Amino acid sequence: MGKSKSKRRQADDEARAYGKLLRGSPQKLNLVAQTIRGKAANKALAELTFSRRRIAVEVKRVLESAIANAENNHQLDVDRLYIKEATVGKSLVMKRFRPRARGRVGRIRKPFSNLTVIVKEREESE
Repeated sequence: MGKSKSKRRQADDEARAYGKLLRGSPQKLNLVAQTIRGKAANKALAELTFSRRRIAVEVKRVLESAIANAENNHQLDVDRLYIKEATVGKSLVMKRFRPRARGRVGRIRKPFSNLTVIVKEREESE
């Protein structure tokens, strides 16, 4: 006697991927996430491939995971997918210290972020 299966949080034509502990500040990650919101999945992948920002590699990995989830787990058409949501959240912050002059200390913050990408299948337009 286990607990009953929980209801699915997304609609039937949506798939999600979640990236945890991405090394970079949420503010910088959100700049990259803004560029792909609402775009077709293949165009967003192309844009992330040629982006010069370091965090774009991580965002591309999460987006590819969302596309794979849509194709393999939910049987959605890959050619009609677009990015419905790309939300960025704050995760832990590692604090490090560096000795400075006169016995003082300089604090170094190393922030981490979380990223959620939801892809949705477009309706057929005729």
